Amino acid sequence: MKFSLIAAVVLLALAQGSFAQDSADLEKFSQYFEEMKDKMVRELTDIINTHDLANQATSFVNEKKIQLEPLVAKIQEQLQAVASNAEAQIKPLTANMQAQFQPQIDSFQEQMDAIFQQLTRPAAPIAN
Repeated sequence: MKFSLIAAVVLLALAQGSFAQDSADLEKFSQYFEEMKDKMVRELTDIINTHDLANQATSFVNEKKIQLEPLVAKIQEQLQAVASNAEAQIKPLTANMQAQFQPQIDSFQEQMDAIFQQLTRPAAPIAN
């Protein structure tokens, strides 16, 4: 009987220790889930803030685009004026150069035609 009583006390002590271990494990799981919850909240907050940052960047770009449109239009007008002015100055120069070089071009063309005609004439038979 004493042996059974001692065995029962030992069993109760082991059970109590086991419950204490389970309680520590339960506390660890609870702490782990709390950390996971905090981490998820931080990451979701970061994602939301990043999304706001993207929206802010898009609105900033759109605002700057609207501000720059009049400037771009002015620059295009100025470039068109410069291009038409340059064209007006270059046309007489090109006409003058063409007038100067046209006789040389015509002479070269005549020489090339003569060479081509000589190359296409049938060759005279060679006498032995």
